[in-house]
Amino acid sequence: MGKLITRFYPQVYQSRVGKIALLTMDNGEDYKKPNTFDEEALTSLNQALDVIVREPEVKGLLLTGKPYIFAAGADLTEIPYINTFEQGRDIGRFGHATFKRIMGLPFSSVAAINGAALGGGLEITLYCTYRTVSKGAFPIAFPECFLGLVPGWGGCTLTPRLVGPEKALELIIFNPLNQNRMINGPRAFEMGLADRLFDTAEFLDDSLRFLEAIIAGTEKVERAPVDTSGLKQLVGKAKAFVDSRVHGAAIAPYRALELVEGTFTWDVDRSFVEEDRALGDLIKSRQCKASIYSFDLTQRRAKRPAGVPDVSPQKVSKVGLIGAGLMASQLALLFLQRLGVPVVMKDIKQEFVDKGLGYIRAELGKQVEKGKLLEPKARYLGSLVRGTLNWADFADCDFVIEAVFEEMAVKQQVFAEAEGVVPETCILASNTSSLSLTEMASRLRHPERVVGFHFFNPVAVLPLVEIIRGEKTNAPTLSTAFSIARTLNKTAILVKDAPAFLVNRILTKMMVDCLELVDEGADFQAVDDALLGLGLPMAPFDLLGLVGPAVAFHVLETLNHAFGPQRFPMSANLQRLAQAKKAAIYIGEAPDRRVDPEVKSLWQKRGEREFRREEIVERVLTNLTKEIDLVLQEGVVTDTRDIDLAMIMGAGWPFFMGGITMYLDMAGYTPKVLQKVFFTF
Repeated sequence: MGKLITRFYPQVYQSRVGKIALLTMDNGEDYKKPNTFDEEALTSLNQALDVIVREPEVKGLLLTGKPYIFAAGADLTEIPYINTFEQGRDIGRFGHATFKRIMGLPFSSVAAINGAALGGGLEITLYCTYRTVSKGAFPIAFPECFLGLVPGWGGCTLTPRLVGPEKALELIIFNPLNQNRMINGPRAFEMGLADRLFDTAEFLDDSLRFLEAIIAGTEKVERAPVDTSGLKQLVGKAKAFVDSRVHGAAIAPYRALELVEGTFTWDVDRSFVEEDRALGDLIKSRQCKASIYSFDLTQRRAKRPAGVPDVSPQKVSKVGLIGAGLMASQLALLFLQRLGVPVVMKDIKQEFVDKGLGYIRAELGKQVEKGKLLEPKARYLGSLVRGTLNWADFADCDFVIEAVFEEMAVKQQVFAEAEGVVPETCILASNTSSLSLTEMASRLRHPERVVGFHFFNPVAVLPLVEIIRGEKTNAPTLSTAFSIARTLNKTAILVKDAPAFLVNRILTKMMVDCLELVDEGADFQAVDDALLGLGLPMAPFDLLGLVGPAVAFHVLETLNHAFGPQRFPMSANLQRLAQAKKAAIYIGEAPDRRVDPEVKSLWQKRGEREFRREEIVERVLTNLTKEIDLVLQEGVVTDTRDIDLAMIMGAGWPFFMGGITMYLDMAGYTPKVLQKVFFTF
């Protein structure tokens, strides 16, 4: 199939108030392939506008998209081939010049946002005189800063002038850096992006009637004046937020801040020129290229994971949870909401069961309070979950997942007890973070139905599931696991049954070096600051606090036993923290945050050496490069893209770093350490 081209189709019809031009964007495909803008699309828009302006006595223009889709913005597939400032700047200039023709029309124009409007697709609406939006329109967003860019076709200029700096910063800065949050039609109307909100069923007709009323003078649009009195404070708050997210490592959000602030002192043409310059600088940057690669991973490879067997998955009509602790309760809530099937939770004490059920119902209640869930639906979901102390209640489960202590003997025991009551086709899944699935299944009558199903904490936030295939795991079991992951709206990656699997192994390798650096004399905060400077989402010792020293030590023990002390040396200090039941390294909040005095007293350093930031980064990334190479050699996964996808989705590795293997290539570590590169274009 050839390249899709979005074309602008003009049509002039005689309305009750005179001629109205309808301009429809359509690439000839259904909603699964959204309209995008490239040079050919912009040329088509120019040609369509030529047709419209030649038509005599046109009174208005209505711009809309194909069913469910308005436009998804620039064609990102072209970005990897843009390598100069001039190329990027010229893309900005062409977009501005073309869209400005809409702004310069001698009659009113309405952008009828009938569906998804992203990036340039949202920007083109800003050149129209008015905007309507469908109640069903979603997503609506400026994702550019998430992708190493800025809204450079008018977004940074016209959005603040339309809705004010606070809402513009929400759309351009806060939302993209909050896991690329997007809004819907009603929210767009509330923010002032649209002048009218219409029902989906009659949306186009209502939008046309709105335009007719504008032309007739019977409809007036009133907009409150933009308040810029708190601009400096708003920009300062946004900058502090960006600092907290990217730690100065990403260029794009800082550039966007400059543009939003500057648009209130520049005229529109000057502001457009500054957007052109920003695009010229950013499109050719390493960060933008890396972001587009990350985006492609999460949009394409994540939806078509490697290793899915070509067999039909089994139907799952009831789920069993072994355990009722926090992780098990999070899993039960997820299965309830996504699968909508009965869930039974088992533990060894009624108080544990009651606590787990209480957590689930409290979380459902919170979602009702926030308007994310209707009360009747919450009651229904709550009725689907029950607790038990009796294995007999698992007798009709199709899928059972354990979330008990990370001890092999405990997991083998609960699986053996479950196998005694569940149907022979029931899948037994483990949420283990490091233990062997093959060993776990070795004492069962049906080891072929055991599979690893490893979630990441917090379950509701991190989208990765590592699916681990034991030596005897069969194809129907794997196929069902992938199917369930997809229904749970999770990204699944097939991983070999190897110690600590993939993400935990990589993160533990990083943590080992951080622990060693502190042992040799480095300060905890100095190590954290050095690695945060790369743009990591969380400092290593903050991550240790999130995971917990006890869990981290257990994973380290597993890896030390498997691969030896040269690669994964045991940490006596980490063991002391685990034995003392310390929860974290730090106490207090910034700027008063400090190392817990008890941690200091427990930690026994073996050196007093001071380390420069560059030395810390060099050691950690050099050893990480070696370990990732070994991960690939050992076949834990077979493709570097799966490592990158796993780190992005399971560890929050920043988009602008392009996945860990691409970053190590671009930063020069793989050529220097391995005399090769991980990633081949």
